Amino acid sequence: MTRFILILSLFTFVLTAKGQKYEVGDIAPDIVQVTPEGETLALSSLRGQIVLIDFWASWCKPCRKENPSLVKAYETYKDTTFKNGEGFTIYSVSLDMKKPDWEAAIEKDGLIWPYHVSDMKGWRNEASKLYGVRGIPANFLIDGEGVIVAVNLRGDELEKKLKKMTKKSWYIFW
Repeated sequence: MTRFILILSLFTFVLTAKGQKYEVGDIAPDIVQVTPEGETLALSSLRGQIVLIDFWASWCKPCRKENPSLVKAYETYKDTTFKNGEGFTIYSVSLDMKKPDWEAAIEKDGLIWPYHVSDMKGWRNEASKLYGVRGIPANFLIDGEGVIVAVNLRGDELEKKLKKMTKKSWYIFW
């Protein structure tokens, strides 16, 4: 039994050493990467908004299939007031290695939010390593204070979570 626990502990240590996994309740670590236009963009510059950090790539069929749901959520909630943030946006981190493919996918899929970044290192992307991303699509929803509030929301799950996070207005009718 002791041998089993030792092996399990060693296995857990090796997995943790290869990449930190962040979960709900953790502060999202900052990401600083480059936009298609060559500008440096930090995730922390979006503080105050609800942000979906979306890890994807142009060559990833499940990612591309998920993109219409992201576009719909962005269009619906981009100007919404939330309990802990003003507006919703997406910070897309691409695991592409070919810039023309990345740019073409953004255009073709109509990814209209302004925050697209990559370091063009594919699976060696520094942000994906930092977040412990081992498969894509992967995402982390963070609130206006930078706290992770959900992980790997797909399809309607994202919109349902965003709806729950909206600030409720109560009206008194006379």
